[in-house]
Amino acid sequence: MPQLRFRAVEEALRRPIKDFEVSTSKISEIFAINVFSRDKMQRYLSHEAFESVISAIDEGRRIDRKIAAQVAAGMKAWAMEQGATHYTHWFHPLNGATAEKHDAFFSFGRNGEAIERFSGDLLVQQEPDASSFPSGGIRNTFEARGYSAWDPSSPAFIMDHTLCIPTVFVSYTGEALDFKTPHLKSLNALDKAATAVCNFFDKDVKKVFSTLGWEQEYFLVDEALFNARPDLVLTGRTIMGHAAAKDQQLEDHYFGSIPERVSAFMRHLEIECYKLGIPVKTRHNEVAPNQFELAPIFEEANLAVDHNQLLMSLMDKLARRHGFRVLFHEKPFKDVNGSGKHCNWSLLTDTGVNLLSPGGTPKNNLQFLTFLVNTIKAVYDHSALLLGSIASEPNTHRLGANEAPPAIMSVFIGKTLSQVLDDLEEKVHENKMTPDEKTELKLDIIGKIPEILLDNTDRNRTSPFAFTGNRFEFRAVGSSASCASPMIVLSTALADQLTLFKADVDELIASGVKKDEAIFQCIRKVIIASKPVRFEGNGYSLEWIEEAAKRGLPNIPIAPEAFKTFLLPSTTELFTRYGVLTQRELHARYEIRNEIFVKKVQIEARVLSDLAINHIVPTVIAYQNVLIENVKGIKELFPDENDYCTLAGTQLLSIRKISGHIKEIREKVKELVEKRKEVNQEENIAKRAELYSSVIKPYLEEIRFHIDKLELIVDNQMWPLPKYRELMFIR
Repeated sequence: MPQLRFRAVEEALRRPIKDFEVSTSKISEIFAINVFSRDKMQRYLSHEAFESVISAIDEGRRIDRKIAAQVAAGMKAWAMEQGATHYTHWFHPLNGATAEKHDAFFSFGRNGEAIERFSGDLLVQQEPDASSFPSGGIRNTFEARGYSAWDPSSPAFIMDHTLCIPTVFVSYTGEALDFKTPHLKSLNALDKAATAVCNFFDKDVKKVFSTLGWEQEYFLVDEALFNARPDLVLTGRTIMGHAAAKDQQLEDHYFGSIPERVSAFMRHLEIECYKLGIPVKTRHNEVAPNQFELAPIFEEANLAVDHNQLLMSLMDKLARRHGFRVLFHEKPFKDVNGSGKHCNWSLLTDTGVNLLSPGGTPKNNLQFLTFLVNTIKAVYDHSALLLGSIASEPNTHRLGANEAPPAIMSVFIGKTLSQVLDDLEEKVHENKMTPDEKTELKLDIIGKIPEILLDNTDRNRTSPFAFTGNRFEFRAVGSSASCASPMIVLSTALADQLTLFKADVDELIASGVKKDEAIFQCIRKVIIASKPVRFEGNGYSLEWIEEAAKRGLPNIPIAPEAFKTFLLPSTTELFTRYGVLTQRELHARYEIRNEIFVKKVQIEARVLSDLAINHIVPTVIAYQNVLIENVKGIKELFPDENDYCTLAGTQLLSIRKISGHIKEIREKVKELVEKRKEVNQEENIAKRAELYSSVIKPYLEEIRFHIDKLELIVDNQMWPLPKYRELMFIR
């Protein structure tokens, strides 16, 4: 095993830089060449079919089956010209990955001749085997039927000679078995509610789009070293390993020069992203060694989620070609920065106005404040559910340390903008305002907002939900997670809040209050009601934990506890009111998250037990035997007791320490195995998840403590696994 480690290090050192040829230096010439985009639709579809698809994308209208047949014919013609031989429905099951089953265009004609066939029926709907995907009790394992249905709003693309068609995925009885179905429903609900509120300010607004710009953080590890670490291979993180003498403490990696091999990988990745229409924009070193970030230009939220899922699959594939493995785990290395997926979210009207960006007039700024404070209120009302939407076993390792936000939901808007809201709270009276008061308010407070934000809006890295100038950044989302999960909650919660806000404004207007005054009064009401969730300070401080408790803000650092938010009556009421998720679908998601949590901890426990007993302990005993032989030799050479004790003292101390650590490891592993057997007897998956969290996970840290101590004692030449100092620095 030690030989494997050193061979892995040598292979990493010899790894050549793999570059590639690009036929053009202009991104515009290759962007979306592998996507059935609008310009290609216009070339390959009839006018009738093209208009029908555009109406489906822009207005949510249904596509007639006859039109679908025309679309399928055009799509097939384009795909085959690009070299595609197969097609697949591409969807996002509830395991967090993507799924696809490839079928060849190849078929037989009436006379037995070989032909290529792709009908409208095959485009619109297919029936993949759904028995092995998580369903949370919606279906029995022997019930295999599930349906995937075309999502025209996300364009088809070609990947590895296969036409990939983004789809939703539902059960035989119609329940959603994916992320896309409820995401589309939540976006539709938000569109309707936001458009209705926009019409207070601009009657020309007909549609509001959610926009999303994710920041994907990730680690790269040399493939040879990755393969020499069974814990990385099987769990995605190092479940043992002592910190390197140098990691991120000098802060010299962040925004530093990108290593040449990594730069070659990034260039290759970006080219493939552009071909698939993923508008990647930014790349840089992140804080921890071997940690990097990639971010795109903002897109419509549904398309952005699809692109992020596609990106992660593409990254994994291309990293291998460059001799790397990409790690999306939220905390692959202990005591350094983990990886998040910051979701930068905003709202855009069909008239081109960003609703979370101040404008040049008091009216535009009043609109901005309306959507700002209603978003804050939505987060406040459903803060626990937002925590539940991003909770996972890997994310529990990340939240609350090393620049990751804590598991307390709060909103940061900056002290200056917060002062604006405080002024509005004080100056907008419930009774009728005079014209002078209105003018003063608009000029002194509302009119100065763009100037204020330009100079005074800062960022707070400990805030899970921060306003950053023209958008909110949800920083608590984990790097391996689907953006759809938190977006579903945020969109539905805001749709509900905007609906309530409009009803309140309408009621005041009906009672004779002028529209602007009614909006001001309702804004003040929302500011007061949501004030407890606003926080500008250090989210890591003990004082904030105490203050958050006083404010009634949820603090849910344990994932199985956070999952329970899916079962709250308020959650059921929210999602069923807007038709986003049924009570049965919510319960299924609760079951699935608990099941995934249990399986992840179970795998880690098994891997740790195996490595501890079959790799670490034998290596340590072998080294201990070397020390024992050394002590015996010293005793023979220096029989005098004083000389012997002086010369052999260090070895004797190491022998005793090693024996103590071995004893603890063996006992703890034995206890861990027995406890797992006991916990696995619990049939209720939610209770089992709680037991895995409270009973099993502590053993992992206890066993790791002793292994990491031994790593500092045992001869480096004998240690079987690549160490942090080897894993975390690309050569």
